[in-house]
Amino acid sequence: MMISAIRTVLLYLFILAAVRMMGKRQISEMQTSELVITLLMSNIASIPMQDTEQSMLSGVLPIMILLVCEIMLSYLMLKRTRIRKLVCGKPVIVINHGVIDQQAMKQLRISTEDLMEQLRQKDVFDPDEVDYAILETNGMMSVLKKAKNDTVKVKDLRLSPPENELPVTVISDGEIAPSSLRFCGIDRQFVDHTLQKENLKLSEVFLMTCDKNGTYRIVRKE
Repeated sequence: MMISAIRTVLLYLFILAAVRMMGKRQISEMQTSELVITLLMSNIASIPMQDTEQSMLSGVLPIMILLVCEIMLSYLMLKRTRIRKLVCGKPVIVINHGVIDQQAMKQLRISTEDLMEQLRQKDVFDPDEVDYAILETNGMMSVLKKAKNDTVKVKDLRLSPPENELPVTVISDGEIAPSSLRFCGIDRQFVDHTLQKENLKLSEVFLMTCDKNGTYRIVRKE
């Protein structure tokens, strides 16, 4: 029993590392090849987990081969557009100048319900508001609204607001992140001074974010 548990943990860590090497995609963002490799790896790993008579190598070796194949294929797709189109397909326009392309929907086997669901996820509830809708190779839909229905942008109002800086997590559950301090160009003294000004101890902070302008936000620990 103990051997089976140890094998399971080791294979779990190995698959975790393998998936990490494949990239940071979510399941919904995976290309076809990545999804196939992920499914195959999970099935292969389950064999030595359940059958202790199988050697660990019988599970690790095929996974390593699949991982190498995926990395090589990703490199080829990066360098060769034709290979990428062959493996992943290409984006398809399903709404063109406000007109739904029914032929394209039939080829992609997308129902009107599927189309409406994808549009709602983009905060569009009426297809008449859409100028272009493109189904990407990962199955997600990109939507460009008609000009009259689009959100007003700052440049449309001819304003010149200051550029936003990216806030990062400086303190997480009472622990300081040194890499975030370096990113913001601040030091521990800045953090200590800020906490002192807010009458807080480090252990009392659940979350503190800060940007390069020194603008911070603190959430107390409950």
